[in-house]
Amino acid sequence: MALIDRFPKHIFTTRGWGLLGAGAVFLLAAQVMGRRDLLALAILLVVLPLLSLAGTRALKPNFQVYREFSPASVETSATTTVRLAVARTGSGSGQALMEESLPARFGESPVFRFPARTAEGRTSRYEYHLRSGKRGQFLIGPVTAEFSDPFGLSLHRHAIDDGDVLTVTPAAVELPATGLAGARGHDGVTATRIRANPSDDDVMTREYRHGDPMRRVHWAATARHGELMVRQEESVTTPEATVILDQRLAAFARGAEHRGADHRSADHRGTFGPDSHELITTDTFEWAVTAAVSIAAHLAERNYALRFLDVAGEPAFQHSRSAPEPDAEEYVGASGLQSVAESLAAIQLSGPHHGRRDASSARTPRHPSGAEAGPQPFDDRLMDKLAAHRMRGPVLAILGNLTPAEARALSPAAGYAANAFALVVTERPGELDEVLGTLRLGGWRAVAAAPSTPLAAAWSAFDDGGAAPLAGAADVRRGAGARR
Repeated sequence: MALIDRFPKHIFTTRGWGLLGAGAVFLLAAQVMGRRDLLALAILLVVLPLLSLAGTRALKPNFQVYREFSPASVETSATTTVRLAVARTGSGSGQALMEESLPARFGESPVFRFPARTAEGRTSRYEYHLRSGKRGQFLIGPVTAEFSDPFGLSLHRHAIDDGDVLTVTPAAVELPATGLAGARGHDGVTATRIRANPSDDDVMTREYRHGDPMRRVHWAATARHGELMVRQEESVTTPEATVILDQRLAAFARGAEHRGADHRSADHRGTFGPDSHELITTDTFEWAVTAAVSIAAHLAERNYALRFLDVAGEPAFQHSRSAPEPDAEEYVGASGLQSVAESLAAIQLSGPHHGRRDASSARTPRHPSGAEAGPQPFDDRLMDKLAAHRMRGPVLAILGNLTPAEARALSPAAGYAANAFALVVTERPGELDEVLGTLRLGGWRAVAAAPSTPLAAAWSAFDDGGAAPLAGAADVRRGAGARR
């Protein structure tokens, strides 16, 4: 039996290999003994497994698989429920052993039998749970079915669907209330008074309400509408916040350069091959991604409309595999926040990996044949985008390592914002005094943080005006019901 167990099980079962082995023995005995009856028996023993093998390949059953994730996208370290419905669509009957293929990070793949004990008609339903500690997009499935012939001699395994993609978004961290909103209220709205003597072209009116003073009656609008109309002295506007998310490999990979290590060392997660499905990321970039989704949630709960850009002024998520709308820049409401979270699920570092850059050439575009190509960071395109929304709300920049020249290039952007906040994440916050000083002179409230810095502490440091502490207090994760 131990010898039979060494044969591959995806072609014949143990019974099938046993018949083939017995057939070979009887065939040899028939040759030695000259017995025709043994020869006939040997042929029968050999042909029967082969016919069974051909039958399982030619007459494989047809199935339809329906897969549902609840919730459809899940935060890191949270659990999603996978519901499977497997229906037999072709003729045939019998049982099959099925397995749901999972990425290694999810552990052992679930195995189940079809039909299930609770099957309804020709459909069987199954349920299991998944949880991932890392963000990304993961292929769940396909379901692989293993069929056998009625005699249990041969096996055939094949996929019966293509699988579905599960999106794991970064989990937001609860941020404390700060002075970020400035003159705006806690709900994010602001009252804007119109001019004392508005013209008939720009005045805003509404219906007369009991208690309105008669001096506010707008007689021209009253004549047009046939009812009393009064001037609207103030209007409520929705604030806007612009988030600049740095995602340059050169800005987040410099920690390895400082140590003289290779940039593919353990300091980086994932691989750098073009065909790899692993994300190109680092600990500092993961901290920045968590900061981005946390700030987005914090502002969205205060009714801010969000705009996400990269350091070149392009849509921040245009290279994210998980972005529902890669070219979108503006996000509003709960649906916008969900879109931001999904876009951040598979965002990764991009661009060439440079050695230590010369500060004088940080903004200088190279010849098309050189290493630098495409839009440059903190250049005119970014400034034009910020100028188009001048003074409509705060600008928040989540950055990696900056050179002094890059800090000087970014510094004037604070003039386009009601408030400007720069959160610089680096392995060595103490080495960025010159960069932080340059940003602060330009009007930014700048804070440096390390990957070990609690995000809430770094956020609070904007009000303190100092560098974020490096204490290791645990981040407070948001519950599913904390968002609107």
